[in-house]
This record gives sequence, structure tokens and C-alpha cells, in this order.
Amino acid sequence: MRVSSRGDVDPFIVMNILKMAADAEASGRHVIHMEIGQPGTPAPKLARERVAAALESEPLGYTVALGLPALRKRIAALYDEWYGVDLDPARVIVTPGSSGGFLLSFTALFDTGDRVGIANPGYPAYRQILKAQGLETVLIRTEMQDGYQLRPDQITDAGLNGVLVASPANPTGTMLNRDQLTGLIDAARQSDTAFISDEIYHGLHYGDRGISALEIADDAFVINSFSKYFSMTGWRIGWMVVPSAQISRIEKLAQHMFICAPHVSQVAALGALEASDELSENLSIYSNNRQIVLDGLAAAGITRFAPPDGGFYVYADIAHLGEDSLTLAKTLLDEEGVAVTPGYDFDAERGGHMWRLSYAGGSDDIREGMERIARFAARRGGLD
Repeated sequence: MRVSSRGDVDPFIVMNILKMAADAEASGRHVIHMEIGQPGTPAPKLARERVAAALESEPLGYTVALGLPALRKRIAALYDEWYGVDLDPARVIVTPGSSGGFLLSFTALFDTGDRVGIANPGYPAYRQILKAQGLETVLIRTEMQDGYQLRPDQITDAGLNGVLVASPANPTGTMLNRDQLTGLIDAARQSDTAFISDEIYHGLHYGDRGISALEIADDAFVINSFSKYFSMTGWRIGWMVVPSAQISRIEKLAQHMFICAPHVSQVAALGALEASDELSENLSIYSNNRQIVLDGLAAAGITRFAPPDGGFYVYADIAHLGEDSLTLAKTLLDEEGVAVTPGYDFDAERGGHMWRLSYAGGSDDIREGMERIARFAARRGGLD
């Protein structure tokens, strides 16, 4: 049977851990899930109420490809509320999750064989989507002392057609401040490199807020989602903001690739955007969970990680526990019933001594999970 090399993408190892965890649960065990970046909180109440009303009164068929005008207008208003940016709603494109935004961005910006840089470690779907579109992924090694974020010189010297930057980042939870993000955008401009900003964890921050690329540049592509801060992973609804000159191009691509984002999810998104009180309460849960994890890592003797200032992950060095991260993750699940993500998903070269821990679940589970990890580390001589 004929196949395309573009379809030869790597598996997502965390899904194997998830299956093992599900098998353990099926046998009656209580598993603490710290492997998946999925909020433990439901879609906001206002979102659910909007959907319930719409189901009784609307057919919820196709929308225009760029999204419901009311939703695009409301998203544009969010940029004024969060960042003080006066955004033309025409530049907002509603997408089927952030994944739809990445597909549209890569298709609109790059030709087959173009080189697109991403930070290593980084979210694995970036490189797999790039490969599936016939693009060359350039993995740029980042270091803990830089928060695993890119430096400007790594863009200017790389011969790139595009670069994708995430802040807060997955798997590290680290953020770029205004000067750092400005430096990266300037470096991209100087080297004629398209700049894509992944901002899907914006709203999830525990000190300084996230800085949007739109505060600095009008020529960046910005991608966001209702999955994380708005607790709507399964609704598959996101958005992107593009330069005015790209609107028509993106619209035609969206018409053919997706027709439109799910209508029911667009209705839910309109409700979610008005749920600031509930979303603030969710953030306080994540903030508490973050402190539980930081305290628990210290108790477990796991101390090497970049400060996780946003999102809901910690990317921690566990080399001192003696085996590679996948073996250790399987053993942790078997012995203590805690599921974590081995670093191989994010960095094939150095991920063998890293774990990503998600603290998106309930606080009681996170607390129990960290106590179990401390026991596990102590048995392996991981405590000083």
C-alpha cells in the first residue's frame, strides 16, 4: 500500500502512560493523574447555560469560516481587557482548537521544505504537524538557565523561514517577559523570519501576566485556545489573530480545510468569555496546586527545574533517581499509582532524565500524588 513519508510522525509517549493508568484503574487501583495537561475543572457554567439555551432554539449549523461575528468581536475586546491592545475584530479567526490555528498558520506562511524553528524541549505536536505538512523542523536547544526559552541570537543565526515561540511554555511552564519577547520578535524581523506566538496558556500565571506578541508587533501570528484557561479542552475551539493582509488568505484556507469551527463550541465560548469570576476561582486552584507541587518536589529531593511561572506544568530533572525517565515513570505508576509524562515526548535527546508533572487536577489528588512521589524518591535514594 502506498504511504506518504509525511505521515511518519512519532507517537505521543504520554498516551502509553495514560493507557497504563487506565488499565490500573480498571483493576481497581486509585491512580493520581499528573501526566495530562487537562483542567480538572469543567467548562464554565455560563458556557454550559448558553449551549443549553441554543440547543432548544437554534439549528447550530455551519457558521461563516472565520467564526461567529459576535465571538470575534468579543475576543477582540479581550485583548483590550488583558493587554490594552485595540484589536480589529476582522483580524480574529475562530479555529477548531489551537491545532486548527497551527495548521492554518503553517499553510499560509510556509512552502514545502521551509525551515521552522522551535524550542527544544517543546510541545511535540509542533514538530509532528510541521513534518506532516512537508516542512523542516529546526529544533533549537534551550537551557534551564534561560527558562528553556529561545534567545534572539538563536533566531538570527539559524537560517529560518519561521519561528514558533510559546509563553507560558509546554512542558516547562516558563514565561517570557516583555524585553525577552521583544528581543525575539526583533531578531525574527531582522532575519526575515515569520513569527508565530503560541499563547494558549495565557490567563494561567502566578506572578506577572503573560505578554502578548500583539503588544509588540502587528505582523506576528498569535494562536490561542479556550482549552486551558477556559477549561474547554474537549470543545475543540480556539482562535488566531493574523495581520490584516493575511485575513483573506486564511479565510479561503479555513473554508476548504474546516468549513468552520464547531458552532456549538462557539456558542459555549461566548459564555466562557463572560465567566471571569468562575475562571478566577479556577486560577486560585491551580495556584494552590502549583505550591503543593513545588513543596512536594523539595520534599522529594527533586530540585532542578526552571521556575514554572505559568500554565500548569513543572519540567523537572530526575536523573539522580538512577534510570531513564520512561522506566521511572512506569515504575512510579506500578509502585505508587502516579502517572507522569516522561521527557522523551518533549526532547528526544535529553528527555531521558526529565519528567513533566501536570498540576491541573484536583488539589487533594495533587497533594497525595506528591506524597507518593516523595516516597518513591526516598526508596531510590533521591533524598539528600
